[in-house]
Amino acid sequence: MLELTMASVSGTEAGATAGMLMADAPSEAGTALRVGRDGSVCRLVTPDDWLFVSRVHLEFLCRADGAWQVTWVRGSQPDPSSEVRLTVGGHERPLAYGGTAALPRGESGEVVVQDRTSPRSVNVGFYHEV
Repeated sequence: MLELTMASVSGTEAGATAGMLMADAPSEAGTALRVGRDGSVCRLVTPDDWLFVSRVHLEFLCRADGAWQVTWVRGSQPDPSSEVRLTVGGHERPLAYGGTAALPRGESGEVVVQDRTSPRSVNVGFYHEV
């Protein structure tokens, strides 16, 4: 099972946990959890006016072996207006636009979507339960 928690944070709210959203899904091949502005396809939805987040920005997908991966889905623009960072085990690394990273089994971490033009971010914590 993959468990996600999401908080949308603007500059003055850093550290606030109010308004957190949660979603989970079983570790079955092909299962997907999406994060973005489009509530019709995303389980975790960001504010409509946060245009640095795509309609579908992140996709967490369960592979055939039961492991999960996260992909920064390419949007309609050639250059994104955000940056995405993945933190696992205290190690932070950027996730490339259109890139995919495996999530380690039994681990927790965070994916941060950071607005390039203002102090806003979408913080998605994850826990991959085995």
